[in-house]
Amino acid sequence: MSQAFARTALLVGPEGMGALAAARIAVFGLGGVGSWAAEALARSGVGSFLLVDDESISESNINRQVHATTRTIGLPKAEAMKARILEINPEARVDARFEHYSELSAPRLLDPSLSYVVDAIDTVARKVDLILRAQAMGVPVISSMGAGDKLDPTRLEIADIYATDVCPLARAMRKRLRRRGVRSLKVVFSREEPRRPYEAPRAGDEGDALRPGKSASPGSNAFVPPAFGLAIAAEIVKDIAARAAPAGAADARDAATRDAAPKE
Repeated sequence: MSQAFARTALLVGPEGMGALAAARIAVFGLGGVGSWAAEALARSGVGSFLLVDDESISESNINRQVHATTRTIGLPKAEAMKARILEINPEARVDARFEHYSELSAPRLLDPSLSYVVDAIDTVARKVDLILRAQAMGVPVISSMGAGDKLDPTRLEIADIYATDVCPLARAMRKRLRRRGVRSLKVVFSREEPRRPYEAPRAGDEGDALRPGKSASPGSNAFVPPAFGLAIAAEIVKDIAARAAPAGAADARDAATRDAAPKE
């Protein structure tokens, strides 16, 4: 095993590392959430990726997207993420698609051989379509709810979609998924109330200070969207490793941890 992943192996064991190396994970949407999910999965030893995004990196992405630098502006996000993953693990297999996910593209992008699907898409209709198709194929899926207009990364939670609150995107998703008969979906969401973004003064306004207002794009930062992506990657790694662990291994490790703990 490569020493690059030796520290991870101490936590998930050889079976877990083997399962991660054999896994093929699809990440749909490579923005502030999806790029960091892909990054963490690559650094955890995942062996194969399908990366799907139809946008190129812009200067406004630099504040929160792991592949966005002054050197990558203008590159397709999927290609930039592929290059980054291969720098982390040259043995990884990465299929990068500069493509829009839709009902038309779904049949060539999704298949039952996938180990996991990461939904980091930012529109409700496409998110719902992706989730329905993945679940119909029996492929596990974890979905990101709204990371924009938030400042506190400690308010994140992993939960079923029907146990979420506060998040406007989660509310919209619950309604649509319930109508489509979806009984359960693992998501990452925040209990922080969305903040009203600031807007620049208009011509003729007095003063230079920004003021709260309406914005076409949500506010974002370097810590909340990445925290969403890291939480998603953590859930996937734990899930894949747990499924690969020998029966009783987790109980034995827990018992050993309790025995090694200092006695009061």
